[in-house]
Amino acid sequence: MPTQPAASRRHPSRLVVHQQSRQLEIEFDDGACHFIPFELMRVLSPSAEVQGHGPGQEVLQSGKREVQVTALEPIGHYAVKPSFSDGHDSGLFTWDYLYDLGARQAELWQQYEQRLSAAGRGRDDPMPEAAASACGHQHGVTGVNP
Repeated sequence: MPTQPAASRRHPSRLVVHQQSRQLEIEFDDGACHFIPFELMRVLSPSAEVQGHGPGQEVLQSGKREVQVTALEPIGHYAVKPSFSDGHDSGLFTWDYLYDLGARQAELWQQYEQRLSAAGRGRDDPMPEAAASACGHQHGVTGVNP
């Protein structure tokens, strides 16, 4: 997984959300430019809902190929918080985290696909129904069944 350092060393000079190609274009002050697929951002979101609250609590994501970024909220001078079309909106993506996602995306895709394969799942499989998240409580549940 990408690392999430305490303080950003890199800063973006350009940030563009490309809805049609479902990619975030981010250019950094060192000249690096990355096109990061929304799907990769969603399946590797730095949120507790995806990463859990500790090692071994990660929740493998699937069925996110068509996900869109519906909003991108700046968080101070160090991060953005995307809202995704599947309702996920709790990940804070620091500039360093986004840099790492972009720079290592081939390696990260391979690791993700290996994890899916080991779990007997595919990228387009829907998320399995689960009573609770990896941390023991439900995230994003807004209703009660009658």
